[in-house]
Amino acid sequence: MLENLKDKVIEISKDAQQSGLCKHKSGNFSIRDEKTGYVVVTPSSVDRMELKTEDICVVNLDGEIIECRDGRKPSSETMMHLEIYKTRNDVRAVAHTHSKFATSFAVLAKRIPAVIYEVASMGLKDGYVPVAKFAVPGTVDLAKSVIEPVKRADLFLLEKHGGVAVGENLDDAYLKVQYLEELAEVYYRSLVINNGKEPPAFTSDQLSVWKYPEKFEI
Repeated sequence: MLENLKDKVIEISKDAQQSGLCKHKSGNFSIRDEKTGYVVVTPSSVDRMELKTEDICVVNLDGEIIECRDGRKPSSETMMHLEIYKTRNDVRAVAHTHSKFATSFAVLAKRIPAVIYEVASMGLKDGYVPVAKFAVPGTVDLAKSVIEPVKRADLFLLEKHGGVAVGENLDDAYLKVQYLEELAEVYYRSLVINNGKEPPAFTSDQLSVWKYPEKFEI
């Protein structure tokens, strides 16, 4: 069932591990099928490099398992993914990683300001990457903690945990979570260079005015 979506989840999961955004069995990814409404999601406690199509689980938005290989369980953070889908109908994929720079700011529960204009397309309604309050991974509290942040941005931090990005497809969500790590690193280096002083950042109004040019003139 939904093998094409399962294979996409595997492709992104492996790339995230190889690129260092996730280590070993950490992080999780999902896609919501537009036709059935079912969600395909990475399993719990399986090395991403060893994933096979039959390992990927299928659940409905109520968390009921539709399909899952014997001995496998959906990611313990599946509830978080489902809450995101319930909160935003436009979201078709979720990427959750434990990348180093983004997680460093998550440890401090520190919002990341829009210090580079490339994040204008990241849906940062308030001009910064918000932080979901800490909750134990795999709990209902964690799932509920993401509701407000995902209303305000396409990418956000989980306090003391990692980063999350959403998108219209998994390639889109994965690109955004990579942008999150790049933004976090640039912000960190800016703070170091500036002796801890906050660097200038773009406001939400400045970010919202960008549009693709109607014509090119020099």
